[in-house]
Amino acid sequence: MSTPLTLSTGHDPAGRPVLTARGEIDMANLATFRAALETAVTQASPVVVDLTAVDYLDSGAINALFVHAEHLHLICNRTLLPALRISGLTELTTIETPDPRA
Repeated sequence: MSTPLTLSTGHDPAGRPVLTARGEIDMANLATFRAALETAVTQASPVVVDLTAVDYLDSGAINALFVHAEHLHLICNRTLLPALRISGLTELTTIETPDPRA
């Protein structure tokens, strides 16, 4: 059983739109994630996608990010970074990881 996915939207201190995901992104909830991502990107660009509270994302989720890579700024935890590097997504969009000391 996968961890439920929770999505929320807002804005960061600079006024950029933010899509925040919590949980796991997999086949069970991929359509919901794709729809939220599509909506966010059609309303503004760039969109900050905060994945710091995502424990797992499958290849479908990485694909969804690829489709909009030029319109995204990703924030992810260090656990997800290797998968994003291997996929090549780090070459297409800005990806940052929070300072673990913060």
